[in-house]
Amino acid sequence: MLTARLRRKISPRVLLGHPWVFANELETVEASATDGDVLRLMTHDGKFVGQGYYNSQSQIRIRLLTRDPKATIDAAYFFDQLERCWSYRKKLGYVENCRLVFGEADGLPQLIIDKFNDYFVLQTLALGIDRWKPALVEALEKIFQPKGIYERNDVPVRGLEGLPLQKGFLSAPFDTRIQIRENGLSFHVDLDQGQKTGYFLDQQDNRRAIQHIVREAEVLGAFTYTGTFEVHAAHYGARSVLGLDISASAVEMANANAALNGLSDRCRFEVANAFDVLKSWGKEGKSYDVVMLDPPAFTKSRETIQKAITGYKEINLRGMKLVRPGGFLVTSSCTNLIQPELFLQIIEMAAKDARRKIRQVTYQTQSADHPIVWGQENTQYLKFLIVQVQ
Repeated sequence: MLTARLRRKISPRVLLGHPWVFANELETVEASATDGDVLRLMTHDGKFVGQGYYNSQSQIRIRLLTRDPKATIDAAYFFDQLERCWSYRKKLGYVENCRLVFGEADGLPQLIIDKFNDYFVLQTLALGIDRWKPALVEALEKIFQPKGIYERNDVPVRGLEGLPLQKGFLSAPFDTRIQIRENGLSFHVDLDQGQKTGYFLDQQDNRRAIQHIVREAEVLGAFTYTGTFEVHAAHYGARSVLGLDISASAVEMANANAALNGLSDRCRFEVANAFDVLKSWGKEGKSYDVVMLDPPAFTKSRETIQKAITGYKEINLRGMKLVRPGGFLVTSSCTNLIQPELFLQIIEMAAKDARRKIRQVTYQTQSADHPIVWGQENTQYLKFLIVQVQ
């Protein structure tokens, strides 16, 4: 197997277990290595580090798959890894809908596979794993006998790997508008047009966390997407629920989700710019027992972190001002560039500026089918917080 060597003086990050090797950490790569090849990574003095796929077009030159020098990277290897991932999810109770593979956290860098009951959505976000797509599809067919497999590689990050953006069927064609069950409720999922892989499985545990605070409450939800938190709130006994989202298609599906569960009488959605509405309704003196905020990531690069901090602070300040004394704010952030400590500091700053006292009810991360690996910051990205606002 072709090899690459690390520089003598680099941080111990890679040797301590991190799977990414950056361009400035490599001393040499064998001249015959081609992009997508699996290479053996060695230290400067010839000690084995791991095996991983290489791409000269990416700033992350090598993404490590294994630290086992005897491992053979072939179709059987990926079959075994998918079986291992499935075994882990089953042990945790995620058997119907789950993130089957969470990239680096599962030792399969830049591979995402979401399981929606009998349907699977796959993303191969690096050249090295993209080459193994046929083997991955074959493994899914053997392990699960799925009703359908769909590719959602319409993700801009693929451009950093020199890969085209594309989506489509990896199995026989099927209707990509499906239904799933979550926490006793039914939801429409559009695998072709929905955001990311069509549905945000990472909040499935957090949606149960609101069940007590919303009972008999008047609830406002902002950035609702297809209304999962809001439908849960109505199901858990909210007196009324209003959800806002800027996307007309998302609002249409959110109202359909409310109807699907027989909750349209207490749960409705409207097209609106949540930033503007939160601000104007605060000035008008409107108030709610519970305000829920689930915004998109405000930044995807370190250069715009300050802008994201300002945005998160602003919406949480506006949200708090709409909460009646003794009510609750439910808020999330889904960017790994805003680390947990910073997120909590942002909420604290918002509370001070809103002149409201808060106390923490619960703080959680993403559901456990999206495992967090300590020392790999990119695996811990979701922050979910409920506070009482006084």
